Amino acid sequence: MHPTDIVARIERERVVAVLRLADPDRLRAVIDALAAGGVRVFEVTMTVPRAIELIGQLAAGLDQTLLVGAGTVIDANTARRAIGAGARFVVSPVFRRDLIETCHEHDVPAMPGCFTPTEILDAWEAGADVVKVFPSTSLGPTFIKDVRAPLPQLKLMPTGGVSIENAADWLRAGAVAVGIGSALVDALALKAGDFPAITQRAQRLMASLQ
Repeated sequence: MHPTDIVARIERERVVAVLRLADPDRLRAVIDALAAGGVRVFEVTMTVPRAIELIGQLAAGLDQTLLVGAGTVIDANTARRAIGAGARFVVSPVFRRDLIETCHEHDVPAMPGCFTPTEILDAWEAGADVVKVFPSTSLGPTFIKDVRAPLPQLKLMPTGGVSIENAADWLRAGAVAVGIGSALVDALALKAGDFPAITQRAQRLMASLQ
């Protein structure tokens, strides 16, 4: 799949589930639960123990309708390893030019994290396929609208501060997708192994976007 096709797929799906789990053995069950609720794109963060290994297992074993990428990637070497394992896109909490270059060398979309309009535009002009607006917690959807007013070419994905209740607001403001983590994968449900509850949260999220 060409990088532009992967980005287009993320734009169609509109939701990237950010998976930051302490217990790697529950990762597949969480993905299955979210997929049952309609979520199709997953970001496995490098803070998950054995993340690269797990991405490899998911790339080999998941249904092809699901898209798995790597998150919290902050250096080119980790990007190479994640891509080699099968990551279809790479997300970072920061903007590093060499990270974007490495992703493009391997025909994988790069999604660096930025906070200010200047940083966002610098990343976009450096070749970012989508700019992750992070952390979005203190910004609110109006920030996306305000930035895209003079810079409509930008593809922005807010992460942090996105909830089931406000995800649609971010999209209406002009985001191409949203990254959502703990608001989707409830910590108490995860601890209890209540995967049907996680499916229900995914269903609520996707229904809110219709």
